[in-house]
Parts: sequence; C-alpha cells; structure tokens
Amino acid sequence: MLNDSYGRVATDLRVSLTDKCNLRCTYCMPPEGLDWLPNAKLLTADEIVRLVTIGVERLGITEVRYTGGEPLLRRELPDIVARTTRLSPRPQVSLTTNGIGLARLAPALAQAGLDRVNVSLDTLERETFKRLAHRDRLADVLDGLAAAEDAGLRPVKVNAVLMRGINDHEAPALLRYCLERGYELRFIEQMPLDAQHGWTRDNMITADEILAMLSPVFELTPDDREERGSAPAERFLVDGGPARVGVIGSVTRPFCGACDRVRLTADGQVRNCLFAREESDLKTAMRAGASDDELAARWIAAVASKRPGHGIDDPAFLQPSRPMSAIGG
Repeated sequence: MLNDSYGRVATDLRVSLTDKCNLRCTYCMPPEGLDWLPNAKLLTADEIVRLVTIGVERLGITEVRYTGGEPLLRRELPDIVARTTRLSPRPQVSLTTNGIGLARLAPALAQAGLDRVNVSLDTLERETFKRLAHRDRLADVLDGLAAAEDAGLRPVKVNAVLMRGINDHEAPALLRYCLERGYELRFIEQMPLDAQHGWTRDNMITADEILAMLSPVFELTPDDREERGSAPAERFLVDGGPARVGVIGSVTRPFCGACDRVRLTADGQVRNCLFAREESDLKTAMRAGASDDELAARWIAAVASKRPGHGIDDPAFLQPSRPMSAIGG
C-alpha cells in the first residue's frame, strides 16, 4: 500500500498524459502558451499502462483519473483507457478534460470502459470564454458535455473556476445550466498553479464567496459530512435535493488531512501534491531496466515522504515551478 507517515493511504492515482493543451486559460498559462515537453521525454502508452498496472495490482490503487494538459490530445487515449479497465481488480477510470474533441471521442471512450468525465466550464458567455481561454471554443465544450451524457459517461461533472471581475457573476447561471441537464457542478477556488505566477489571495474567489453568490438564488443544505470521506468537494443539496453542488476550497478549506491522491506526471515523475516541489523519478529507472518490484519500491518510498499539507498559508510557501498543465489535475 502507498502509506505516508501521517496515516494516509493513496488509492486515487491522477495520471497526466501530456502537458500540451489547446486552450490558454489565464489561470494556467500565458496566451502564447508554454514550451512543451519533447515527445521523447513523455511516457509512452506502454509505459503509462505498465506503471498504472503496478499501482493497481501491487499498490492498492482503486481509482485512476487521466488528465493533462488536455488528455484528449493523446491519440492513444481510448487504447490506454481500455487497457486500464481490463486490469484486475478493475479500478474506476475517469477523465478530466476541457471538452474540446469530446463530442467526437465520447462514444469510443465509453466503449473502452471509461466510467465518467469531469469537464471544465468556467462561463456560458462566448466573449467571456474567449477572454479566459484565448480561444473561441465554447460551443465545442458544450457539445462535448452533451455527447458525454449521451454516451452514458455519468455522472457528468463540471468544474468551474470563478475569476474576480470576469466570470464571478455567472455562478447562479452555471449552476442552473447544470441542474437543467443533470450535470454535477463543482466550483473550484483558483489555485497558485499558473505559469505566470500571477496568483494572489486577494484576487481569488473564496469558497465562502461562492456560497454567498448562490444562496440568494438557491436553498443550499450541507450534505452528510460523513459521506465526504477523502472527496475534495464539500457538497450541498440544492433546493432540498436530490441535485447537489460542490465547492472545492483547496486554499481556504484545505482537505489535506484526508488526502488519498498521488500523481504521475506525463514525464514519469511521482508527485504527492499539486503544490509539491519534490518529485520522484520512475521513468529513468524504468527505461534503465528496473523490474516491477523495484518500481513499486520506489513508488512506496516516494509516497512515504508526503508532507502533512500544501502549506499555502505558510509565509515560506513557494509556488511549484511547474504549472498545472505540466503537473496534471
């Protein structure tokens, strides 16, 4: 098992398939993009599946989520998903995506065994989308959401980041849009993971502010806290339920004490936290001929050193050198 020194057990593996993305969201990267990793430095599909197999069959991983960058840009994605869902014991397999291309790929991903998707949707206004993402692709995202629902990738979850003075007025509209279509909305506090290092706490829309925006329009009742477990979202029943909305207060309401996640970057590094500055290299050992037992031992040692929390409130906190697109969500 992937145990750390604070009694937590990592069972949820987030695997980045690429650092590339076809959007330029302001809270992630600059409009001109970033210098992408050379293909030779990325894990191959076989290497990804090998490491995931070690995690599932030897180390107790029960959930695998493929992320990016934008994972739909990885052409082997349906094959990677299919090989993952054939593992025994079978993990739950999900995908975090910006939704561009999902309208085309949703049926193939469902056939491969994908269980569900999380799709980023920060606005319902075309001009605001262009301002946030520097691309005119809102219609593609909405089509992708509908295709995921039609393909049975349920529950379709929607992730929204509110930016002060840009899209924060849309919180009720986003929730209403999702409620009408049966999607599960999660509002996420903006985190210090932008490549520009322009994040400030004063500009961040907090969990308390999000709830204050929604409460005049909807009746929100806290869901059973005992059911939350290690889930990052605080969930609230909307107008008595059964529909729910979630708020992920990664900065102001951290959930580090119950964290069960571990991350594998697109270039084969184990990361214990989105905000970690330390990584453990599995790719180099694997390409040098390490056995599955040796790779498992390296992974166990990496997780054992996990810190108690992300430390954002520590005056000595330093933002990770890698932006979100290079870490994987």
